Amino acid sequence: MAIFIEFIIGALLALYFHWMLKYEEAAFIIFGVGVLLSLATYLIREEIVRARRSLANLHHSGYKISEALAAIAEPACREKSRELLKDFRRNLGLLERGCLLLNEAEFYLESAKALEQTKHRVKAVDPMLVNWDSRGALVNYYQANLDALARGVRITRVFVIGRRDCHDPAVQKVLQRQSDDGVDVRIAFREDLPLKNGDGFNGSLDFAVYNDRVVADREQGNQYYFGIKTHEKAEVDKYNRLFDLIEHHAHRWLNEPDSERYLKQFSNASTVSGT
Repeated sequence: MAIFIEFIIGALLALYFHWMLKYEEAAFIIFGVGVLLSLATYLIREEIVRARRSLANLHHSGYKISEALAAIAEPACREKSRELLKDFRRNLGLLERGCLLLNEAEFYLESAKALEQTKHRVKAVDPMLVNWDSRGALVNYYQANLDALARGVRITRVFVIGRRDCHDPAVQKVLQRQSDDGVDVRIAFREDLPLKNGDGFNGSLDFAVYNDRVVADREQGNQYYFGIKTHEKAEVDKYNRLFDLIEHHAHRWLNEPDSERYLKQFSNASTVSGT
C-alpha cells in the first residue's frame, strides 16, 4: 500500500508541474524519481520480509533443538545428543568452507568424474589398501585411473605404510601392479611423517588433488559421510602443501628386480631403528 501511495504522489506532482506550472522538464524528473523511489521501496521491503522469515525460521529451529535437548532425561541419550551436535557443527563448518559432503558411492563417483576432467596431473596420498582389485567402487575408480594414464595424465600416488608392511606379499602386489600400469608409485612410512602431535599425524593420509583444482579427501569423512570434495582455492592450496610435505618424505618404488633389493634395504633400516 505504501508503495502505491508513493507512486500516486509522484504521478500527481508530475501532473501538477506539467499542466499547472508548464514545467515539463521538472515533471518528467519528478515522475522518474517517484517511480525509482517506489521500486527501491518495494525491493527493500521484500528483502526485509525475506530476512524476517529467515530469522524466524532459524529462531524456531534453534528453539525446537533446545527444547528437544532439554527433554532428554536419560544420561546415555543426552551424551549421544552431544555427539550428534558436535558432528553437526563439524559438518556445517566443512560446508561453510566449500566442502561437499559425500557418502561412499558419491565419493568414488565424484573422484572418477574429477579424473575424467583431469588433463595434466593427479597427486594422491593413500593408505595401503590391498583390495583395489576386489571392491567394486575401488575397481571402477582405478579403471578411471587407467583411462587417465592412457590420455597422458601423470599420476603420482604416495602409499603410506608401516616399515614392517614392506614384506607383506599383498602390499607388494598392489605396489607392483600400479607401478606396472604407469603410476608413479611412492611409499612413505608413518614413522617418518613430520606433522605429529599428541595423537599422531596431524593431517589427512587419504586424499587426491586433481589438476591442482579439485580435492577429494576420504579422511574428512565421519560416521555419516564418507568423504568430501572441494574446489575452493584455499582448500586446494592447503592440500597441495600437504602433498608436497608427504612426498618429500616418500621413497620411489622401484620396478623388479630392484624392488627386492629395495625392500631389504628398508627391512635393514627397520631392524636398526628397532634396536
